[in-house]
Amino acid sequence: MTGQTLGHYRILEKVGSGGMGEVYRARDERLGRDVAVKVLPPHLVADESVRKRLHKEARALSKLNHPNIEILFELGSKEDAEFLVVEYVPGVTLGARLAQGPLPEREIARLGAQLANGLGAAHSQRVVHCDLKPDNLRITPDGRLKILDFGIAKSLRVTRETSKYEVSTESTTLDQAVAGTLPYMAPEQLRSEPADSRSDLYAAGAVLYEMATGQRAFRDGVAPQLTDAILHQPVVPPRALNPRISPELERIILKCLQKEPENRYQSATELEVDLRQLATPTVPQAESARRGLPIWRRHAGMAVATGLGVVAAILVVLAVVWWRERQRGKEGPGLIQSLAVLPLQNLSGDPQKDYFADGMTDELITRLAQISALRVTSRTSVMRYKDVKEPLPKIARELNADVIVEGSVLKAGNRVRISAELIEAATDRHLWADTYERDYGDILALQSEVAKTIAQEIKIKLTPQEQTRLAESPRVNSAAYDRYLRGRYQWNKRTPEGVQKGMEYFQQAIADDPGYALAYAGLADSYILLGNLGVLELNTAIPDAEAAAKKALELDDRLAEAHASLGIASLIDHLNWRQAEKELKLAIELNPNYASAYQWYASTLAVIGRPDDLLRNAKRAQELDPLSPIINAYLGRAYYLVRQNSAAVQQCQRTIEIDPGFPVAHLFLGMVFTQQGRHNEAIAEIQKAVDLSHATPAAVAVLGCAYAAAGKKDDAMRVLRELQEPAKRKFVTSADIATIYAGMGERDQAFKWLDKALEEGSLWSISLKLAPTLDSLRMDQRFASLLHRAGLPAD
Repeated sequence: MTGQTLGHYRILEKVGSGGMGEVYRARDERLGRDVAVKVLPPHLVADESVRKRLHKEARALSKLNHPNIEILFELGSKEDAEFLVVEYVPGVTLGARLAQGPLPEREIARLGAQLANGLGAAHSQRVVHCDLKPDNLRITPDGRLKILDFGIAKSLRVTRETSKYEVSTESTTLDQAVAGTLPYMAPEQLRSEPADSRSDLYAAGAVLYEMATGQRAFRDGVAPQLTDAILHQPVVPPRALNPRISPELERIILKCLQKEPENRYQSATELEVDLRQLATPTVPQAESARRGLPIWRRHAGMAVATGLGVVAAILVVLAVVWWRERQRGKEGPGLIQSLAVLPLQNLSGDPQKDYFADGMTDELITRLAQISALRVTSRTSVMRYKDVKEPLPKIARELNADVIVEGSVLKAGNRVRISAELIEAATDRHLWADTYERDYGDILALQSEVAKTIAQEIKIKLTPQEQTRLAESPRVNSAAYDRYLRGRYQWNKRTPEGVQKGMEYFQQAIADDPGYALAYAGLADSYILLGNLGVLELNTAIPDAEAAAKKALELDDRLAEAHASLGIASLIDHLNWRQAEKELKLAIELNPNYASAYQWYASTLAVIGRPDDLLRNAKRAQELDPLSPIINAYLGRAYYLVRQNSAAVQQCQRTIEIDPGFPVAHLFLGMVFTQQGRHNEAIAEIQKAVDLSHATPAAVAVLGCAYAAAGKKDDAMRVLRELQEPAKRKFVTSADIATIYAGMGERDQAFKWLDKALEEGSLWSISLKLAPTLDSLRMDQRFASLLHRAGLPAD
């Protein structure tokens, strides 16, 4: 029907379908707004029962006007079509959201309270939905839950004897049949008994269960077995499937799912109050769970208690708590020294907006990483857990984190909301949770508030400078910031295509805001990575990287990322190790948890020839980013350079376990095997690196060194000829060629090419003072002269 009109509604696109027809997004030409039109197809218009059902839905919706229920605009007909016009609700269904896994507890409580509020409004108008399920619940871009599809709703009347709602005697034959969606139907519906408001609360519990665990409460695929399970089998407790949820949420869900209606919540209002209390707890959740009473009932009891009784009760509780803490010492979290921020969940339901959720994760890590007393796991390691369902204690052990931060982010229009939870890793115990919302322009204030609150909750000591930095939250240019986040998302793919796309976004961000320092820092990182990937020649990429980093620092001289980028660029640019050391130390001072800064500083120390400092900084980088393949591989290289070969082998093998297809790890392992005289194993590993890297000249050069060390001079010469082909020469450093000649024992040629390397500025790449591949040259007077001319410190 796309392009057709029904009255003054122009059909734009099909958005859904069901047993009663199809649903379209349409344009109301009179009022200039989008609406949803549910159309009965011609073959069903003649079916009296279906027409009655459509009219019945219209009557049900006509009674309801509530922000959590779709709004009815019109019941219409045209020629052989009958249609219902309702509010068009943008966003995604809860079912689509749950396809990505369970939701954070605070989000469950917030959305669940809205569901209960909407149901309460419907029940107050004597309307029972009877078909609640995730696909009939929609989440708008601003986070509002809307209840849809009242197609089989029932009307209720009040009985004089009980004052309770029961099914109206005016219900049609269709209403008396078993109608609904089986996994979410209450036992009384399956028994064809009258359904009332408590049947909706059962379905709400089934929805909450799925939100909490990512699974349905009853999962048998065959209808008879599923029906039997709903009628007779107990549900698996939610915490058995997801230990992260609190006992209080589990209690709420299980109460909704009681087999007998009288054992459930007796009104949607009761359910809503408990969920709202859970969303904004005023008492510890563990305490409410121990008492085993709903929150609304506890507060009612306290309201009628006498003052003396309350004081006495409080004293008793305090005494118990004091005694327990003295006896066990486990009530509060222990000393917290390390933290990991897991990837924030994208609540938009649109994978195209993953860049924003990942960007918010990065920014929160960066904010917290400024705290020197706290070890914060780097982005590369935590991103390995994106969309991975693992128990939090296991994740924490792998990341060596005392506490975990997890949560979600939603950007809707010009508003951003972040929900965050702090969880004690060893016990999987929730320590704190909250939700923050700001205009997009105030995104830095939002990030700052979240980071400050987490620092307060874990009772970490902040220096005055750290307090100042965490408090800073200037407004940003929304367009520039958005493009910066998109750029970082692409850059973090670490592929030539991703980095080039990221560079385009950084340049667009600069065009939007020429004073945006972070965009220049991103540009500097892009040039460096494109040079290392062989996309750009280093003698072109590095000066551009330096220029971009210096511009970033002109705009904001406290950007750790820009100082680090300038540092590594300075090292690559004609071995300016003094500038490199200065900038990298400053980067570490500004961000004590910036793993790449430690890695690049270790590379600088390898050039300077300080083995102890080199190993210490390489280890620190790995502590901060324990699952990063490049940082783990470089720790293996550090062991190799300081001649701890057994440790180097173990570290390279560990890196390969993290990422078997990572060529650098195989390359470094081959280099260690060469040093140990395990030549066949060395050549095999390096050849694997060559294959995995698509024969990059740097990998081929290391293969030449391995051939030379193994005494395979013909193979080594073949590699040399290959590397000196004009098409490849521009990506091969003279230092690489020098090491092959050194391995063959041809000193004159080795020093000739080392002199060329000094002229072209590539000596930084071979760790001149520490590399085992140059041991045969060290006693030659020309080597001491080379060190002097290179400006490297004397031993």
